[in-house]
Amino acid sequence: MAQLTMVEFPTSSASASARFFQAVFEWSFREYGPDYTDVQLDGEQSLGFQQDASEAPSGPLTIIEVDDLHATRRSVEASGGVVTTEPFDFPGGTRFHFREPGGNVLAAWARRSG
Repeated sequence: MAQLTMVEFPTSSASASARFFQAVFEWSFREYGPDYTDVQLDGEQSLGFQQDASEAPSGPLTIIEVDDLHATRRSVEASGGVVTTEPFDFPGGTRFHFREPGGNVLAAWARRSG
């Protein structure tokens, strides 16, 4: 299974971005500290807003949920992709970023077991 679950955006204000989408589209949000907010589109998809410039993507970052992060990494590399950010833990799982041969950077993530 592979499913697009999130698009993460850089922002100058995570809370202002979240409040905007709540006001316009009535989407709820959850703050993960002062620099990151997750806006829920539905039960499976969300928009993330990263305010911390040292962690923010340079543009929208498409994030794909996978069953097996290690197998996905092997497949990315075998298919000509390049890992740009090594796997790291975050609330709910682990992810890594990669650049596909056309130059776009995306992320793959897997839920934490248990």
